[in-house]
Amino acid sequence: MSTGSKIAFAIVAHPDDVEFYMAGTVLLLKEAAWEVHYMTLSSGSGGSVKYSAAAVGPMRRTESRDAARILGAKYHPSLCDDLEIFYELKLLRRLAAVVRAVRPRIVLTHSPQDYMEDHTNTCRLAVTAAFGHGMPNFKTVPGRKAVEGDVTIYHAMPHGLRDPLRRRVMPELFVNTTGVHKRKRDALAAHRSQKDWLDVSQGLDSYLITMDGFSEELGRMSGQFQHAEGWRRHLHLGFSAEDTDPLREALGANCRVNKTYCEWLENPLTLALSPKGERESGERIRNESKFDNGAEG
Repeated sequence: MSTGSKIAFAIVAHPDDVEFYMAGTVLLLKEAAWEVHYMTLSSGSGGSVKYSAAAVGPMRRTESRDAARILGAKYHPSLCDDLEIFYELKLLRRLAAVVRAVRPRIVLTHSPQDYMEDHTNTCRLAVTAAFGHGMPNFKTVPGRKAVEGDVTIYHAMPHGLRDPLRRRVMPELFVNTTGVHKRKRDALAAHRSQKDWLDVSQGLDSYLITMDGFSEELGRMSGQFQHAEGWRRHLHLGFSAEDTDPLREALGANCRVNKTYCEWLENPLTLALSPKGERESGERIRNESKFDNGAEG
């Protein structure tokens, strides 16, 4: 399969999910001369206690467009409403059509394990749409021809850095977002309706503070960066060549590998990610600098 395109597609559940979990990576890809695309499957219609769904949907669409503009990304319209993201054929056909039109080399999406089903189902839909991009017998709506080319999927960290059963989730890759954190914050601040809602329920600028804390925690976990985003690479089978890692190649020194995680992939029983395993992993990261630079050589 061809590996030549430099197109990345962020596919998430809700307006502001890109900004919380992956906007720094999107900005860095843009700086590396990649074409970047932005899509939320849901309109965000449930994100208000003040406005009706009919009123808040267009409001959040405008905010998402503004945020995508800050990120330098092409915006794609939503396909459904909050809590209506199901792993079902009609929605899959529509998302698959968008994926074929974009022809991404990289897909950025949610963790396969996350705190709510909109995130989990978006991940499943994104993975299947990417898998089917080259299958001519799978029909999309609207109809689009199958396309050739490798695609590599990267999963963001789950909300709270834990799976639904409260188990800690460790990244495979840490992306240094320190240099673009202000723009990431500006993009999140474009979601003004969420500020109004969360300020009332949780305190002044709580959504910005939550994002700051999330990226700072990942930075601490990296042992290297002030702010970071974390990623895990999807299995290559059916998607790309085995040894391809385009995110790492594109971001170079801003992308570092957590060797402890990679060792755990091969021998999960030797380093269970229990509290003891986490402490040992953290010590190895801090004291032994167990990272590889993203650049080759």
